[in-house]
Amino acid sequence: MKKSTSNVVIVFAHPSNMLNLMEEVVKQNVTGLQWIASEAWSAAKVLHTPSYMPFLAGTLGIAIRRGEIPGLRDFLLTIRPDNDTLSSQDNNLVKKFWEHIFRCKFVSAGMELEGQTQERRCTGNEVLRNIETEFLDLSNLRPEYNVYKAVYALAHALHDLLQCVPGSGPFKGQSCASLQGLEPWQILYYLQRVNFTTAFGDQVSFDENGDALPIYDVMNWRWLPDGSTEVNNVGEVKELASKIIDLILDEDKIFWNFESQKPPESVCSKSCNPGTRMARKKGEPLCCFDCIPCSEGKVSNGTDSTECTSCQESFWSNIQRDHCIPKSMEFLSYVEPLGISLTTASLSGTLLCTIVLGIFTRHRTTPVVRANNSELSFLILLSLKLCFLCSLLFIGQPRLWTCQFRHVAFGISFVLCISCILVKTMVVLAVFKSSKPGGGGSLKWFGAVQQRGTVIFLTLIQAAVCITWLVSSSPAPHENTEYYNDRIVVECVVGSTVGFGVLLGYIGLLAILSFLLAFLARNLPDNFNEAKFITFSTLVFCAVWIAFIPAYINSPGKYADAVEANQANQVHLLQKRPKWENSASTMIPGRGLVVLLHHDRLSPYRPVTPGVNGEWGGVGQYPTLCNGWLSCR
Repeated sequence: MKKSTSNVVIVFAHPSNMLNLMEEVVKQNVTGLQWIASEAWSAAKVLHTPSYMPFLAGTLGIAIRRGEIPGLRDFLLTIRPDNDTLSSQDNNLVKKFWEHIFRCKFVSAGMELEGQTQERRCTGNEVLRNIETEFLDLSNLRPEYNVYKAVYALAHALHDLLQCVPGSGPFKGQSCASLQGLEPWQILYYLQRVNFTTAFGDQVSFDENGDALPIYDVMNWRWLPDGSTEVNNVGEVKELASKIIDLILDEDKIFWNFESQKPPESVCSKSCNPGTRMARKKGEPLCCFDCIPCSEGKVSNGTDSTECTSCQESFWSNIQRDHCIPKSMEFLSYVEPLGISLTTASLSGTLLCTIVLGIFTRHRTTPVVRANNSELSFLILLSLKLCFLCSLLFIGQPRLWTCQFRHVAFGISFVLCISCILVKTMVVLAVFKSSKPGGGGSLKWFGAVQQRGTVIFLTLIQAAVCITWLVSSSPAPHENTEYYNDRIVVECVVGSTVGFGVLLGYIGLLAILSFLLAFLARNLPDNFNEAKFITFSTLVFCAVWIAFIPAYINSPGKYADAVEANQANQVHLLQKRPKWENSASTMIPGRGLVVLLHHDRLSPYRPVTPGVNGEWGGVGQYPTLCNGWLSCR
């Protein structure tokens, strides 16, 4: 005990054994300990000696529940010896009690009083109320109170037994027990179902094993300045019907035999706080452990938890790891920098296309607009606007309609734009072919109706692909918990991978076809040099498109949406031109700038006519700017 690091000692022993232990404790002067007493010696007055109390002061223990028995004192005061009790040899308890209390002797007729000088004769008229004796002290009824509860439990059982109605009893054949033939197991049946509350407020009932629900008082030894010992009731501990141990302590009443007057700490390891779990130290007592923080996704919301509990799939542990919180939803938002950048790019591109479209519409009769195939230019501008605007569908929390509409808008607007470029390339080749001898019939297959029809036909194919995809396996929002542990990625699943692949493959097919046709026309005369710029544009587009597919597949969550939205914004690369003389940045916006700034210098449009021997290229055969400083091809 002297070498132990523990300073709390729990002793289960008889008072006689406790005396032997205390002799050795006093001999070796083992101080600074908090003693916990079992019921056997928690109220033993034999230990309340001045030699033991410097060590035992502050002892805590449990004792049988103290109670009050209503009417017991009044009943004891009515006890009085009578002729029957005095004459009976078998029932002489009252006689002995009376003689002990009043220090007298009952003498029958013919008997001499022994020790006449020391004892007097009992008359039976002595008054108990005037005598102070421990037999009348009812302030500390403990075993007596248990006997009182046992008698009342039996009385309640007999009462319930007598209330039994034949034909609805609990025994075989719905019979009832009879007092004349009462069996022990029958009274035990009713005892197990007893449940009542005493006048002192204690509940009396039994568990499924027939054991009474225990209730004990918590006692505390206080050493008073005069050397006496006072044992105070500082709480209670009881077991409820729900198997819960209920401990009630009045800490202000507890006397602690330490200089700090505070409860001692007797632990090898301090309690583990919420958010941690206990890990036993190998080779050491059970009270020695380490506190290990819960891992991510697990929590413990109580002290001294032996394990951490995993959060549900849609929840995650907080920083303290003491409770689970809902996972945050992640998607491409309008308020984050990436979303703001894409939104700005989309709106800027849409505004630019709107401005150019307005300029072309207002000056649609000028040679620059008409020579640039105005109808296809308007369709390209419209498709560019749609491409820019559809990128907005990839921003914000995915909904069912946005998941369905974003890919449809993405695919159709791309095909519309590329179809216009493809037709434009085909027209360039047809014009060049018609300029050669015998090739004049080529242009009849590429008139305005054929161009318009080709664009519509190619776009309708993509629309049919999109409708089939939506009907068979439509894209839908999905909460993905596999990318990250601490948050949920809200994304649009494509539904049918085949449908999405056909949509992207058709766009790539048209782009490659445009590139091949433009590449074949790259060496045309300067009058047809638009094919060179289409070649360059489609080459850049194909490169971007090839890079887009693996980037889209490998990008998780909102970054996949950002890649696809950025691809929609990149479609204007189709119109990139390297020569400043034709455009400052893009073909159509550049020509719009020429029309806006120099429309007053444009000569009226004159139809292009073939020269001598059917050749093209003579002066005056193409519309020109006045003063002839920039050709209008």
